[in-house]
Amino acid sequence: MTAEKRAAPLILAVGSGKGGVGKSTLSANLAVALARSGRKVGLVDADIYGPSQARLLATEGMRPTAEGNKLHPVQSPWGLPLLSMGHLVQPGQAIAWRGPMASNALGQLTDAIWGDIDLLVVDLPPGTGDVQLTMLQKHKPAGAVIVSTPQDLALMDATRAVQLFEQAHVPIVGLVENMAGYICPHCGEESDPFGCGGAEAAAKTMGVPFLGRVPLDLSIRQDSDAGRPPAAGEGKQAEAFAAIAQGVIAWLDARK
Repeated sequence: MTAEKRAAPLILAVGSGKGGVGKSTLSANLAVALARSGRKVGLVDADIYGPSQARLLATEGMRPTAEGNKLHPVQSPWGLPLLSMGHLVQPGQAIAWRGPMASNALGQLTDAIWGDIDLLVVDLPPGTGDVQLTMLQKHKPAGAVIVSTPQDLALMDATRAVQLFEQAHVPIVGLVENMAGYICPHCGEESDPFGCGGAEAAAKTMGVPFLGRVPLDLSIRQDSDAGRPPAAGEGKQAEAFAAIAQGVIAWLDARK
């Protein structure tokens, strides 16, 4: 008897033109929100040199098992399987690899035994380097989500990331504006330390969808550091990630 080979999961790349815009936090919470919506989702931490998903999803210290030359992902407490270099090296260990080694590592993480997963959210490194090119050329994402903060410098780099995916004929699912607005916990006044609305305006200029905003919120940082993704809970923070996930789901359903 022979078993029908299961189709490879769709890949949703999450990228940014620069570091420090909260891309990994967005990736983790987007994956959790998609899973809460009933999607069969896995997560790949493709930020080879700066892996953070093991911390964000409370799987530090876990090690994947192997079957032949393929890895089995670790299971997070949030119902989300994932793989990260953080599961394969010691905490704090520097990963000093040249481009080809990093690209090979991406293949090991992506081409794992994902079981019944239909969608892989891939947290890419910031920028437009070797790992991004390998993802585009070898693994061919179905679409890409671009993360930016509202200020002009971040948006300049986000535009470059959009152009990279468009040149590779990867559809842009949409832009997300992170760290958008801060409410003082003492006085309740709202301010915009990074500006407001820049990513939405940039999305309109580039003709790509705008998926939503995530506020600059102390609780998001605290929960993320503790391995408790806000998207797994309730409240305004969870609602922000859920709204972005619904935009991604609408895009996925429309492409069928």
